[in-house]
Amino acid sequence: MPHEQVIIIGAGPCGLAAAVELQANGVHALIIEKRNVVHSISQYPTYMHFFSTPVMLEIGDIPFTTANEKPSRLEALNYYRSVALRRGVRINAYETATAVEPQADGSFILRAHNRYEAPRIYHADTVIVATGYFDHPNELGIPGENMDKVTHFFREAHPYTGMKVAIIGGSNSAIDAALELERAGADVTVIYRGEHYSSSIKSWVRPIFEGLVTKGRIGMRFASRVVEIEPHTVTIEHEGGFERLPNDFVLALTGFHPDRAFLTSFGVTMEEEGFPTFDNETMQSNIPGVYLAGVVASRHEANEIFIESGRFHGRKIAAHLKEIGKI
Repeated sequence: MPHEQVIIIGAGPCGLAAAVELQANGVHALIIEKRNVVHSISQYPTYMHFFSTPVMLEIGDIPFTTANEKPSRLEALNYYRSVALRRGVRINAYETATAVEPQADGSFILRAHNRYEAPRIYHADTVIVATGYFDHPNELGIPGENMDKVTHFFREAHPYTGMKVAIIGGSNSAIDAALELERAGADVTVIYRGEHYSSSIKSWVRPIFEGLVTKGRIGMRFASRVVEIEPHTVTIEHEGGFERLPNDFVLALTGFHPDRAFLTSFGVTMEEEGFPTFDNETMQSNIPGVYLAGVVASRHEANEIFIESGRFHGRKIAAHLKEIGKI
């Protein structure tokens, strides 16, 4: 059974940042990643640009260079995989962690399997969970949600040309998707439970979106919620009662949540709002030796901006491990 000082679960930007920080402290952590490096970013819309400037996304003191004010998804993928390669970060890609078992001596047995279901077992002194949110969308819990025409992810607009698309949500991701879909010739309706536009919408985007709504090029339903999805329609509820809209596709951009079942399986407790328990100063969970890093510790801020602060979680973890003499 391989023994590791530190195992990190998840090779997103914040998991990579933690590995690089530990390297600087003499620990070559092993990352176990069930898909590819920075998988969450590879799931972002194809032509997306970050809100953040390149310098706010840097890890490991390696410059993130771009000719643009805001880097693109493609540039971010290139940057993070380059950091991983240049720093020689140890990553077991396409390997899924299935269980973390605390031992009497404070160490952990970690069970995993590869994509062919072959089991792997590790022994680790410390475990850092940096799994992110993006595999666990917030479901609507309504009839028809599991139909093929419903997705919680938006990649690009081209497949929806000429289609009637309902977008559920009012965040930046929903607004950006609506704008891109409208440009591609889709008939778009945004369905949002709020009574007004979200205050989080980017200031330079909101006037453009509002203008298209005013001109009738994008439909907007405030204080509304989808109550049923049918093969050719969606039914929404609002103050005026029920409304049935013709529909070909539904983008349920309703956000994501951490893998609560995995965390609670080895004793991490959940706060009342459904977020895992951890110390803000050390990133240690309620289980000694188990730390959280990145979006899994973001509470309400599960979006790309969180990389700006989540990239420093590894620094907090390394400092605490040094303080308690584990590295």
